[in-house]
Amino acid sequence: MKLPGLRPMALASLIANIALVVTGAAVRLTDSGLGCPTWPKCTDASYTTTSAMGVHGVIEFTNRLLGIALFVVAVACFVAAWQQKPRRRRQVRLSLLILLGIPGQGVVGGITVLTDLNPWVVGLHFLLSMALIAAAYALWLSTAEDDGAPVSLVPAPLRHLTVLTVLAAAGVIVLGVVVTGSGPHSGDHGAKRNGLDPAAISQAHADMVFLLLGLTVALWLSFRAVNAPAPARVALTLLVIELAQGLIGFVQYFTHLPVAVVAAHMLGAGLVWTGAVAVLLAIRDRPAPPPAPTASTTAALPATDPVPSR
Repeated sequence: MKLPGLRPMALASLIANIALVVTGAAVRLTDSGLGCPTWPKCTDASYTTTSAMGVHGVIEFTNRLLGIALFVVAVACFVAAWQQKPRRRRQVRLSLLILLGIPGQGVVGGITVLTDLNPWVVGLHFLLSMALIAAAYALWLSTAEDDGAPVSLVPAPLRHLTVLTVLAAAGVIVLGVVVTGSGPHSGDHGAKRNGLDPAAISQAHADMVFLLLGLTVALWLSFRAVNAPAPARVALTLLVIELAQGLIGFVQYFTHLPVAVVAAHMLGAGLVWTGAVAVLLAIRDRPAPPPAPTASTTAALPATDPVPSR
């Protein structure tokens, strides 16, 4: 059976990693975090959910199954990258990173269960998903690029502004994790919270969001000013995602965190981070590497006169 090409497999990996964030939110929002109360088994006697676990067991076990599906897709990506002719080392490395990251993510997920949904461990579980999303996007983008040395498309000050914007996006994600750890949706009625003031942390999170919006607007206008259309398009896409995500965030806060809106906000978090990574990678291009000199071209080069000795 012939595997699909690497590009569609990499896209499937990216979509599945974002979907895992949403299904993980569903586990937390439905208080199903301990639907399978142990790990790696679902119960002490079974690797799968049982009728006694009810709907919470089904939800948690389904999330674990998606993790297995992610691993299968990651294996397919690695095999496709390895079998390419010629083999491209950057794609092999990225696909291997994703392949190794998914079992690591599963281990952290197991630790969250064994620690009764400690909010800091749950947050780490989410942040690892963000790292996998970044790697999956980079892998997907690499299938449309050559392997030459990166060539910058914008001046150095705009490269610095881009990095600052991505750091602000990372800050928004991290503070969002802290807000989640202080809020009511813990994943289980008995799970602990991080003890921080939700209102204060939410305000800090909102302030960081406004900073991110300002930086993104500045980045978009700057790209247009220096006639960098490709980065400008990506920055505009990120801005639209941020505005939609910000609107969802305000709705969920002022409506006291309804489940459906919080789930949409989690999807938005994955898309904001994907957009930020896309902007970072859009400010450079990878042209084809120069052809290696052959014997015929070497022979055609003019001979140089030796320097006479004195």
